[in-house]
Amino acid sequence: MDNVSQTPTEPHDYAAVNVAWAGLLTALLRATARDDRTGPGPAELPVYGLATFALTKALAKEKVGVWAREPLVEEDSADGDRRPRGRGLRYVLGELVTCPRCLGTWGSLGLVGLRVVRPREGRIVAGVLATAAINDILQSGFTLLCAKANATQSGAQVAEHQAHRVQALDNAAAPASSARR
Repeated sequence: MDNVSQTPTEPHDYAAVNVAWAGLLTALLRATARDDRTGPGPAELPVYGLATFALTKALAKEKVGVWAREPLVEEDSADGDRRPRGRGLRYVLGELVTCPRCLGTWGSLGLVGLRVVRPREGRIVAGVLATAAINDILQSGFTLLCAKANATQSGAQVAEHQAHRVQALDNAAAPASSARR
């Protein structure tokens, strides 16, 4: 991450984003201050963590999130590089939508807010996103295992090929050495 002095931003641009987030959190707290609606309990936190992961990864990294990034980010299809557009607040928002960790605070606020305001819908959305996150983790693990297995198999094939070449060279050299005796 670049230092603020190395970006076309000022500290107040980042402050505006923080104030907006805090304002939304305050609005959520005020909206529910007079009733007993609560956010996810400890048992639900892993589901909401996975849901936030899936939501922010989709928006910040995947093709399906291009619509959200496009006004704020220049995407270089050749090398996959993403650079925030513009200056000031627009640049800050471009940084935000390309950073899954940064966007995660907003996604978690939205998901928990939905859970508080509309508990049934919040649980359904979180469940769907958490399931997608688990799938993503399993797919990544499967891909990694396949790559390791292929590398191991390839390495074994290379070693076997080299052993056959050495054996062939030894066999070719053997008659020559016995003819010299």
